Amino acid sequence: MLSLDEIESAAAIVQGAMPSTAQYAWPLLALRTGCETWVKHENHTPTGAFKVRGGLVFMDRLKRRAAGTAGVISATRGNHGQSIALAAARAGIAATIVVPHGNSVEKNAAMRAFGAELVEAGHDFDAARETATKLADERGLVMVPSFHRDLVAGVASYALELFRAAPPLDTVYVPIGLGSGICGTIAVRDALGLKTRVVGVVSTGAPAYALSFAAGKVVPTNGADTMADGMAVRGPDAEALDVILKGADRIVQVSDAEIGAAMRAYYEDTHQLAEGAGAAALAALLQERDRVAGQRIGLILSGGNIDRPLYLRTLADD
Repeated sequence: MLSLDEIESAAAIVQGAMPSTAQYAWPLLALRTGCETWVKHENHTPTGAFKVRGGLVFMDRLKRRAAGTAGVISATRGNHGQSIALAAARAGIAATIVVPHGNSVEKNAAMRAFGAELVEAGHDFDAARETATKLADERGLVMVPSFHRDLVAGVASYALELFRAAPPLDTVYVPIGLGSGICGTIAVRDALGLKTRVVGVVSTGAPAYALSFAAGKVVPTNGADTMADGMAVRGPDAEALDVILKGADRIVQVSDAEIGAAMRAYYEDTHQLAEGAGAAALAALLQERDRVAGQRIGLILSGGNIDRPLYLRTLADD
């Protein structure tokens, strides 16, 4: 989907705004998983999540091709919205972000702090996206989707950093929201000619991509009920699914209980804060511990943005 030149061009835009994030092989995680386990720390970006990379590239290219735009609008559960808010502010473009009612209080506050106008509408992400599309038409704003070639090119930069900095990896586990992260990882793997298996991770409460992968076509669900709001999607993107079908080895479903256990494991073994989607890759590895024993594994810790009350409750559970 993306050439190495395209990925490196996008990476240059990203690295002009933020340093590369670290990837570490944590020894306590290795003992827990039975694998040499490399963690890509996307919880260390300026927004606390990998999405900022895509926002920086999208806004840079939008400013070049559509100077004088009235503004942008997008829908989010938080990390994508922070990405667009930060990148739009850097580009001097007004941003409106639509979130569902009951969205993360702390993510909402962060988006406002980055300068975005926040609109609350709908009961979940997909409903918020419908409102954003309507407002884009009414206000003459550019709609920023959650899956777009420029977004994928931007977030692919984390996989480029990981594959070039870590030793050769047998398998990489990547959480799936609408798919930019896993598609970017597949693109880099293919562009570099690597044999690394890419495994997607979804929530059992939001299994649309797993169902679609099994069926070989888009299979939407009626709901997306999970503590991992970054994976709470009920309508897969057809373009993303096509890339995943061609390039992913499999998709693993993890429960909220498994995600919570992985969040606690990250804290105990690395003292890193992981949000639900950020811990999903580790949850999948722990579920498949016997299957991949002895391998060299990469985990995408995609973000660390979680409200304090929920994180405290998760840490307190056993």
